Amino acid sequence: MRFGTIGAGTVAEAVAGHLVTAGHAVTLSNSRGPGSLRDVVARLGPSAQAAPVEEAARADMVFLTVPWPRVGDALAGLPPWDGRILVDTTNRMAEPADADPGAVTPSELVATLAPGARVVKAFNTLYARYIAADPRHPEGRQLLFYAGDDAAAKATFHDVVDRTGFAPVDAGTLRDGGRLIQVGGPLSALHALRQDPAGEAR
Repeated sequence: MRFGTIGAGTVAEAVAGHLVTAGHAVTLSNSRGPGSLRDVVARLGPSAQAAPVEEAARADMVFLTVPWPRVGDALAGLPPWDGRILVDTTNRMAEPADADPGAVTPSELVATLAPGARVVKAFNTLYARYIAADPRHPEGRQLLFYAGDDAAAKATFHDVVDRTGFAPVDAGTLRDGGRLIQVGGPLSALHALRQDPAGEAR
């Protein structure tokens, strides 16, 4: 399975680091071009490479890690998604309209900007330092909440992050689960560990 990032800041480097450690190859990208990522790629090792955004976006699973105001520009003009998985790690600051049960969640908006992508919302509830740290602790594994509308995409995401050491928890759909994990939601910024039964710690 091929992995890519749109954006190459702290969150992208942290996620890429876990994927590389788990034995995967990752293609990172940003708006400034591959040359600006030499140091990042060097830190991650030979399984990481830098490429233009269009190339990174062709991966089987792509992590969107840009600041919220740049989401539209970051997703504009990319190749057709054709069912590839787009993991939305972004956060939009809470707005009064978010309290409306019928309001479109940020990840639902991302899905409209990436037609054909199977969007999974994840990593946005964790501060970057918790994403970068080893998710395995003596007391348990770091919980990672995620949401999405495509069951197969969520199952694939669950398997990938489980193998990197996180304890993934399905929060529901982009509408209902997305509201739980967006900024201002009850699971936002919740850092907790899952205690694995004896013998099941990864």
